[in-house]
Amino acid sequence: MRSTGRGSMARSIPLLVCATLLVATPAVAGENPPISAGDTAWVLTSAALVLLMTAPGLALFYAGMVRRKNVLATLMQSLILAAIVSVQWTLFGYSLAFSPHNALIGGLSWLGLCGVSASQAYPAYAATIPHQAYMVFQCMFAVITPALITGAFAERISFRGFLLFSVLWTTLIYDPLAHWVWGVDGWIHQMGALDFAGGTVVHISSGISALAAVMIIGRRRGYPREPMIPHNLTLTVTGAGLLWFGWFGFNAGSALAANGLAVSAFVATHLGASAAAVAWMATEWWKVGKPTVLGVASGAVAGLVAITPASGYVGPLSAIAIGAVAGALCFFAVRMKHRLGYDDALDVVGVHGVGGVWGALATGLFADVAVNSAGANGLFFGNPHQLVIQAVAVAASLTFAFVGSLILLKLTDAIVGLRVDEESEVMGLDITEHDENAYALEA
Repeated sequence: MRSTGRGSMARSIPLLVCATLLVATPAVAGENPPISAGDTAWVLTSAALVLLMTAPGLALFYAGMVRRKNVLATLMQSLILAAIVSVQWTLFGYSLAFSPHNALIGGLSWLGLCGVSASQAYPAYAATIPHQAYMVFQCMFAVITPALITGAFAERISFRGFLLFSVLWTTLIYDPLAHWVWGVDGWIHQMGALDFAGGTVVHISSGISALAAVMIIGRRRGYPREPMIPHNLTLTVTGAGLLWFGWFGFNAGSALAANGLAVSAFVATHLGASAAAVAWMATEWWKVGKPTVLGVASGAVAGLVAITPASGYVGPLSAIAIGAVAGALCFFAVRMKHRLGYDDALDVVGVHGVGGVWGALATGLFADVAVNSAGANGLFFGNPHQLVIQAVAVAASLTFAFVGSLILLKLTDAIVGLRVDEESEVMGLDITEHDENAYALEA
């Protein structure tokens, strides 16, 4: 059947929009190298591993640490972010984060993924994989970052407030920060800061934003007088194992190729986590008298956080040193919340914030061009200036994410409200926010 003129016009509108946007997309000099099937397979596999980190990895890790009445609400937060952030990333998030435009924010040339090819590379970011493979890999980083924050305000935030804040935060904090650090024209990238897989973009931003959130939302009812022990550490250990497994995609996948750099990052990631788990256990044993399962799980995650920015720039022994310091440092940081009086329910500030800062600075200490010639030497390899650059990147990330989060939290509270009422909090968010029960078993 021959189509009508109106139908043809309707179908042509999206093409015209894409064509208009593509005019603004800067060309990349030189001929594109051929797409590598092996590199593409590795990056797509890594993207799936990073998604697994959020759901079910982080979801289970957090859900096991809350009280029984808040299990589903905690799981829901990670699960729905995987969906919502992916849509946001496709519509405009990826363009804001990675489209070349200026030093502060990406342009609009890739709205709706116009010009983001599934068969051709964009060599400015990755020369041997399709542009969409790079896009979807980065999408999974955008998914997990706001999910990390949810551990801080667990058991007391309204679902509406959580949704609005998460979308605003991803758009106005994560996307610009990703552009600063990883965008080809981002100012932190141009300065020469090293962040292989997200120490500043993911962990520092989420950790300091978590601190802002607990300051604005306040403590849980009864904290710290009432015991609020984890209801199911089996779930938490399972989640920690899935996080450790998925983190190989997070870090080794950031090599963007199936090559020696991916191998090096894979080994560094494993050793960083291992050393941190041992260090946390030893420190806890010394200070408290007994090693705990939750401590070992938290230590492994702290090591994974700290090694993330350095994983593609350091050798095995440096990875062990970074992890060992992270394990002890984050143990003491978590204990400080009781002295300082803030209620970071699931230790996001102590693990991701402090661990992320240490990892970013440690990159400026241990980076070695013998591991990655595209990087730079750190202080211990003759280049003290790299530590200064890392410190500037850390300070900028902390300031931007903290101040921006305070503003967005206040805005969210004014629009839809952030916190559930006292009765709902006492009953539990599973029932009051979702009308479900995680353990509704019938005889």
